[in-house]
Amino acid sequence: MTPGPQCDLQGLWRNELGSNMTILAMNTAGTFSGSYHTAVAATKKQILVSPLQGVQQHPSAKRHPTFSFIVQWQFSDSTTAFVGQCFVDHHGKETLETMWLLREEVLSHKDTWKATRVGTSTFTRIK
Repeated sequence: MTPGPQCDLQGLWRNELGSNMTILAMNTAGTFSGSYHTAVAATKKQILVSPLQGVQQHPSAKRHPTFSFIVQWQFSDSTTAFVGQCFVDHHGKETLETMWLLREEVLSHKDTWKATRVGTSTFTRIK
């Protein structure tokens, strides 16, 4: 049996909400950087492109690799951690299935209950 296509994280991706993410070349250790331009935010401030840093588990050994990355938002007092896995279907279409945790700054410990949001995002390759 011949192995199918291997998933490649590098490139331009878009999720179901219209947010765009660019992942730059990965080094041999599996670390990568890039940028994230969200289409949605819970702020009235201008949305800015924000940097991301991540890592892919065992970059050369997996057909459907797992990965994680963090986005440092440039327009708010929050950060988001994503974890996910890359899949390639039988037509060669790549999809990133992710789950995320967004933590926003709160002014007191008693407000920590409302400081974290959780969600999922599915990204498809644009190019």
